[in-house]
Amino acid sequence: MSKEKRRDTKGGKSKHLNGLTKKHVTDVGKGLFVGFCGPPKPKKVRFCEVGRDEFDQKTAILFSNQEPQDADYSISNNPSLDYQVESLIFARLPRWEHWKLCLLNKRNLNLVRSGEIFKIRREIKSAEPSVCMLASGESSWWMFDGGFESRRKLPVVPSDVCFHSGDKESVCAGTQLLVSGREIDGIVIWRYELAINKWFKGPSMRNPRCLFASTTCGNYAFVAGGIGASANSRVYDTAEMYNPETGSWETLPRMKRRRKLCSGCFMDDRFYVVGGRNELGELTCGEYFDQVKNQWILIPDMLKDDPVLTCHSPPLIAVANNELYSIEASSNQLKLYLKKSNTWKPLGLVPVRADCNRGWGVAFKSLGNELVVIGGALSTSSMVASGSYGGGDCMAIYSCRPDPEACEQTWKAIDSGRYKLSHFIMNCSIMFA
Repeated sequence: MSKEKRRDTKGGKSKHLNGLTKKHVTDVGKGLFVGFCGPPKPKKVRFCEVGRDEFDQKTAILFSNQEPQDADYSISNNPSLDYQVESLIFARLPRWEHWKLCLLNKRNLNLVRSGEIFKIRREIKSAEPSVCMLASGESSWWMFDGGFESRRKLPVVPSDVCFHSGDKESVCAGTQLLVSGREIDGIVIWRYELAINKWFKGPSMRNPRCLFASTTCGNYAFVAGGIGASANSRVYDTAEMYNPETGSWETLPRMKRRRKLCSGCFMDDRFYVVGGRNELGELTCGEYFDQVKNQWILIPDMLKDDPVLTCHSPPLIAVANNELYSIEASSNQLKLYLKKSNTWKPLGLVPVRADCNRGWGVAFKSLGNELVVIGGALSTSSMVASGSYGGGDCMAIYSCRPDPEACEQTWKAIDSGRYKLSHFIMNCSIMFA
C-alpha cells in the first residue's frame, strides 16, 4: 500500500475515513464526494454527492464498471475501502429509512443489527433524536422520528400484569431505552435495543428503585434518589450511572439530601437533581454532582417560588441550549432559570394543560435547541387572556426555540391531529441515535 493511502486524514477524522485519500473523499464536512477505486481498477469512475443533512432521493447510487458481486458475502476483519465508504454513506440516511438497508444484503443487515451504523452516525455527527413515549391506555411504547413526521410501535414489553399496570420510570442510554417498574417479584428493568428491535430484562441497578430522577448525557444514563420496593424502605440519597457498552451500573457518591419524586437534567456538564420530597416534606433545594471534586454541591431554595401542590408531579424541567427551563404546574407558565441569581424568569404560557392533573401526564423534553411539550391542548384564547381550555382528549404536541429575552414564546403545533393517542403521557424519553 502506498504512503498516501497509509496516511491518516486531516484533523483526526473518524476511523471510518482512514485509508481514504484526496482522490477518494473531498471535503467530508460540507459534502462527501466519493469514488470507488477497489481492484481491479475501473476504466471510468463516477461520483456521488451526499449532502450534510440527509440522502436526497435524486442522489444516484455509486457505479463502477466492475462485475457485480454476490449480495451475501460475509464481512471480513479488514473491510474493503468500498465497504467503508458505503457504510459512511448509509449512515447518513434518515434513521427511519434503515429498514430498507436490511433488505439489500446480509452485509447491510449486519451493519444495522450489530449497531455499527449507530456508532458511525455518532462519529460523523449524524445522530438524530427520537421521542420514546408511552401514553395512557397503550400496551406498547411508540417511537417518533424525524420531528414527529413518522412513528412506529415498539414490541410489547414481555413482563407481567403488575409491571404493565404500575408506575414506571424511563431513561435512554445510547440506543437503549431503559424502563424501570415493579413486577410481582420486585423492581426490574426492561431494556429495549434499537438495533434489533427487541426487549431484554436487566441489568438491575445496584440499588433497585422507583420514583427517581434520571437524565442522559452522551451514551450514559444517570439516576438518583427514589425509594426501594419494600414497604418500610427509606427514601434514597444514592445515585448511579449506566454504561450501555458494558451493560453495568456504577455507584456515584451519595447526594446531600434524600429525595424521591425529583427530576434530573444535565447542564454545564453536570448532573443536576431538582426538587422532590422526603420524610421531612417538600424539598425546594437542588444539587449537582461535581465530577472534579467527586461530590454533590447543594443549591438552596432553587424552587422556593413554586407554589406547593398536594400530590404534584416531579418538577417539569428540560435543558435547551444549556439553559434550564421549567413548567409551573399550577399556572402552565414556562420559566427560565437564572443561574447567577438562583431565580426564575417567566416566559409566558405553554400550550398544554399542566395544571389539569398537577403536572402529571405532561411530557416536557428538549431536542437539542428546541423544547417539546406533549399533553392536553390549551386553547389559543386561554393562552392570550381568557383562561378557557380546549383540545379534547387527544394528544397535542408543540415545539419552540426558546428566546430568553422574549416575554412570550412562539409555539408550533407538530402533530396536526394525526396521532390519536391519549393526551395523558405516562412516560417519555429522548434517544439520540
